[in-house]
Amino acid sequence: MAPLIILMVVTLVTWGLGAVGVRRWKPWPVAVRAGLAAMFVATGVAHFVGLRAELVAMVPPSLPAAEFLVTLTGVLELAGAAGLLWTRTAPWAAGGLTLMLLAMFPANVHKAVTGVGLPWDDQLVPRTLMQVVFLAATLSVVVHHVRSNRQAPAVPSSPSAPMTRSTNP
Repeated sequence: MAPLIILMVVTLVTWGLGAVGVRRWKPWPVAVRAGLAAMFVATGVAHFVGLRAELVAMVPPSLPAAEFLVTLTGVLELAGAAGLLWTRTAPWAAGGLTLMLLAMFPANVHKAVTGVGLPWDDQLVPRTLMQVVFLAATLSVVVHHVRSNRQAPAVPSSPSAPMTRSTNP
């Protein structure tokens, strides 16, 4: 539940700051990227501190090297969070994080199906709904980038374009 709260709070605060003109941001795309970055920093750090043992236990037994997989996904989450903060890499980071969320979802299913006495937010339906929200957020970054590039006017770069000469020395 904490990742969802982080995503929502940071997104709303960033969107609010952009909406009132604190920075000249396109409010919602930057806000979603900031919320995702904060969320993935928190979850990435959890792969190394605090929840590591629980995350290792979530890895389905059919997968080898559970500790390595938890370390790898933690590093990828932190790298993805950093990538979200730079406009040029944000769509690539969001795309990679989308794929990672999909690849890691079986671990959440494994925990929900085999766990006993889980809190309500770790059970299958709530966890699946949260995963849908996370995927919608990462995909919105990618879709926004694709749509923005389609709407951007093409800049002519032909060598035969007329050159203007300055009259000032």
